[in-house]
Amino acid sequence: MSLDLRSSYAPLLALAGTVGLLGGFLGAPPTWLLAWVGLLLPLLALVARWSPVRAGVGAAVLGVAAVALWPVPLMWGPASWLEVCGAAAFWAVPALGALAAGGHLRRQASRMRQAARDGRRDQQLELARDLHDFVAHDVSAIVVQAQAARFVADKDPEQAVRALERIEAAGLGALASMDRTVHALREAAGARSAPVPGTSELPGLVERFEGGVLDADPAAARALSREADTTAYRVAVEALTNVRRHAPGAAVVRVRLHRAAEGIELSVANSAPARGAAGLLGLGLRRRSGTGLAGLRGRVEAAGGTLRAGASADGGWRVCAVFPAQGRALG
Repeated sequence: MSLDLRSSYAPLLALAGTVGLLGGFLGAPPTWLLAWVGLLLPLLALVARWSPVRAGVGAAVLGVAAVALWPVPLMWGPASWLEVCGAAAFWAVPALGALAAGGHLRRQASRMRQAARDGRRDQQLELARDLHDFVAHDVSAIVVQAQAARFVADKDPEQAVRALERIEAAGLGALASMDRTVHALREAAGARSAPVPGTSELPGLVERFEGGVLDADPAAARALSREADTTAYRVAVEALTNVRRHAPGAAVVRVRLHRAAEGIELSVANSAPARGAAGLLGLGLRRRSGTGLAGLRGRVEAAGGTLRAGASADGGWRVCAVFPAQGRALG
């Protein structure tokens, strides 16, 4: 419905209400007045639904008055004031009902628009988290490998070349993550988006991580819901990124996906960092515990799981997420 047509409802109702009032008091036929009331009732609903508030209020007052007072001239004289007021109150009920119906539709439409705005805002926050979870992992890998290549370039050119190859792989991974984000943005405009990565991409993720070891049970991965599957991948990305940032001296980082008594468990555990890096580990995780891990815990809980993170017995750090298994996949 065009905006021009919506804005015309209030003036049209004001005009029709004025004509109805004048017609009643000038002796118009009752059948004509009753037909006029039938026209005013849908106009009242349309004004309540579409018209701007300022213009609609005045028009609605005239419309309700015209509907309520149309029988008054016909009762003038033989009827008492009490009967006249009763008739006016009786005919005011359908007028107010029409306003209430239009106002209800207006309120429902407002709620739907607010829900759409909230949905767009949530999608924007989701995309921002995607950029952090996926791109930050690969960018941190590029930084670490570049630093390593700088130190070994003179002594061991072959190691520097391998580091450059890992930088290239991490850069391609970051570009792929940004492509997925762009596809998600296009989805809002009706375009088809790329699927969000899940546990099926854990092998490639761990392979790009130096010292990473993957132990994944395919049956456990199949027992995860789609939401839990993508969330588990995010947990692995965030945990590995934290290891790169805050425990670069860790020799081994083990990523494990398996069945547990509570459900399907994904754990990321790094060994104790080399001497001199322990302080960095503790400081970094404390600094991030209020942001990264807190946000990750919210994601896991939204998928029906639980998240635990803390120091391990060997002096390293362990992040563990447990998700409910789908019943159909347990057999």
